[in-house]
Amino acid sequence: MPNLSIKNVPEPVVEKLRQFAAANHRSLQGELMALVCRAAEEGSVGTMDAERAQPQADPFAPTQVESGWMTIEQMSAESRIAYPEPITKGPLAVDIIRRERDAR
Repeated sequence: MPNLSIKNVPEPVVEKLRQFAAANHRSLQGELMALVCRAAEEGSVGTMDAERAQPQADPFAPTQVESGWMTIEQMSAESRIAYPEPITKGPLAVDIIRRERDAR
């Protein structure tokens, strides 16, 4: 498979990409691959100037959804707003699973 390389990427852009990758539970390489594949599939390559000219809604912003349904992205955004810090107290998942397994 061919390799691509992007040089001299500004640090703020790299940091934002790292945040996107973490939010999507991907490595930076995996996030870049997903972005490139999505752009190629949507045919949006070469239309970036037109997209910049018109403001677009943030797809991850929580919004009211018809009939009470929310997308995973919307649920995730609401969760990040409600619980910005990770849970640090309480039992570990592995301990709960072991306890349940040993109780049988």
